[in-house]
Amino acid sequence: MPHLPPIIFEDDALLAFDKPSDLPVAAERRAPSKANLLAAVRAKFGAGVANVHRLDTEASGLVLFTKSKVALDFISGQFQSKTVAKHYHALVVGAPELDFTTIELVLKEDEGAPGKMCVVKKHGQAAVTDVQVLERFGAFTLVDVQPRTGRTHQIRVHLAATGTPLLNDPLYGNGTPLLLSGLKRGYKGRDEERPLIDRLALHATALTFNHPLTRERTTLTAPLPKDLEVALKYLRKFSPGTKRHTP
Repeated sequence: MPHLPPIIFEDDALLAFDKPSDLPVAAERRAPSKANLLAAVRAKFGAGVANVHRLDTEASGLVLFTKSKVALDFISGQFQSKTVAKHYHALVVGAPELDFTTIELVLKEDEGAPGKMCVVKKHGQAAVTDVQVLERFGAFTLVDVQPRTGRTHQIRVHLAATGTPLLNDPLYGNGTPLLLSGLKRGYKGRDEERPLIDRLALHATALTFNHPLTRERTTLTAPLPKDLEVALKYLRKFSPGTKRHTP
């Protein structure tokens, strides 16, 4: 059983955690015996706790749980009606042409590669993603991503399909690493160099929804993880032409 990650928020109705990368939210179809966050949460807080949304195993960040059936129904209804605002920070390879764009591409499971999604013209699920550039670093860009729909791997496929795949995406990426030697002139130690960040550069930063008890609009946030902060520190230090934007 994995250790519980940091609790971001807790009250009588809700629990929110800052999930690390490589921890599944719930049991996975292809690896049902692998430790997962839901099992760990229920072991401590009871079987009545439920997760209301999913986050890719490889991604990090905010995951929301409910403590009762009433709260679950109330929050789930907002996800289904698309009234929950979801924000992710992502480090992508490449430079988006526009500072803001809306991606609308239909997705379906790739019949030739189970577990992977692909873009199709029809006979799939409509998917919409807003992408806002936050900072540009030449070959890499930090973006704020707001998916308006909740399709499997939606952010990852949409970003890859528009030419700016997520850094370190094993399914949809282009294999480009983020190396200090690629940023800093005269860097020494290439033989044993490791990437500045070596996992999927996608972090769920915020959720905004109506609280099941107070009915008030509520925003929960998860801070950027240390590895992503370190990567951004070096990008800001050594990459010229940085542009910062506050959404």
